Amino acid sequence: MLITHDTRCALDAVVGLVNTAAGDGRPDGLADVTALRSFVDTHGVSDVGQLGEADLAAVHRVRERFEAVFAAGSPGDAARVINELVAAAGTTPRLTDHDGFDWHVHYFAPGASVADHLAADGGMALAFFVVAGECERLRRCEAPDCANAFVDLSRNRSRRYCSGRTCGNRLHVAAYRARRREAAG
Repeated sequence: MLITHDTRCALDAVVGLVNTAAGDGRPDGLADVTALRSFVDTHGVSDVGQLGEADLAAVHRVRERFEAVFAAGSPGDAARVINELVAAAGTTPRLTDHDGFDWHVHYFAPGASVADHLAADGGMALAFFVVAGECERLRRCEAPDCANAFVDLSRNRSRRYCSGRTCGNRLHVAAYRARRREAAG
């Protein structure tokens, strides 16, 4: 599956946004406007001006919709949520080359709010997976103590953990130690 730079950036922002949600003893990673500004800066979200409480509430609503895409039971369910997201964002595709990046497509209107920006670009990035019949690549980590979202871009669709260095490694080490204990009797 060919994924362009701008689509990859939008996917990274979607996954990052979903993974800020509170749950399983984890606090909300977007608890205030300062955290939202940090998220915007970390993910290189362009054309974002001053942020306020209304932006934070709107981004929380977009995050809930992205979570629904990852939880969708079928491509039709995912498509319904994505269609609602991009329609509400007032999607306006346009070509742009900014900040040293080559030509790419932005789906948000100039001057759009950060929530509409994330909904439009992120929604369209997720839409490519529905169109390609690849919704199963939108996953949650299989580690028992982790529920992070991730996009499985492995060639054979075999990735099980959000990170091989953390969740995957931790589970593999635990399984190894259990086998060693069992073998030692």
